[in-house]
Amino acid sequence: MTADTAPSADALAAYVAKLTAALHGPARAKGRLIEEIRGGLEDTADAQIERGVPRREAVGAAVREFGTVDELVPSCQRELTLAQARHTARVVAFTAPFLIACWYLAGVPAQEPAGTVLHTARLLAAHLSGVAIAATLLAAAALAATGTLARRLSPPARLPAMVAWTGTTAGAAMAVTTLALVTAAALATNWPLLAFAGALAAASHAAVATSARACRRCARLPLAGAPERG
Repeated sequence: MTADTAPSADALAAYVAKLTAALHGPARAKGRLIEEIRGGLEDTADAQIERGVPRREAVGAAVREFGTVDELVPSCQRELTLAQARHTARVVAFTAPFLIACWYLAGVPAQEPAGTVLHTARLLAAHLSGVAIAATLLAAAALAATGTLARRLSPPARLPAMVAWTGTTAGAAMAVTTLALVTAAALATNWPLLAFAGALAAASHAAVATSARACRRCARLPLAGAPERG
């Protein structure tokens, strides 16, 4: 690398690194977006170099054409926020029905008369299955709004926040279900079924809570075309 190309390469790397640090969203979607921007910058700079412009100036011109990182972040973050909302909605849609499975497993008759704790656990699981149904329907609507419908209509600005709190509610329901089922498993003779249901609820909670937390973070960030919240 010559003395002329080293500073220009450093400038390009610094630009990409700053943009990477400023953006939040699903790792795969974010990596793909960063690579597209990096490729666009390099192609624009190469086009300038082919016309005889020194590399350092060509890189500077490419960066000016793309805009500063601060100018680029809002539109890029909007794309990543929608990607995170879609990811979270998908996780909720696939895991929330497990609460219904937990309700079914908790309702399997035990070998002995159900005590107060077992009855409470089964009743709680039954009520939380309603949360699972509502969360699944909302997640399916969010998937449609960020998928097929997004090609015709712009998704509502508050959709990511709605998805984030749907996931948060579903995750909390899964955590409560886990606690109830583990407690019941310690007292029941059919404890393997209840323990399995509790493990299922715990795994679902871990997946949903992690994705919902990321979605809440993205939903709080300013987006292009949306008013900043104070």
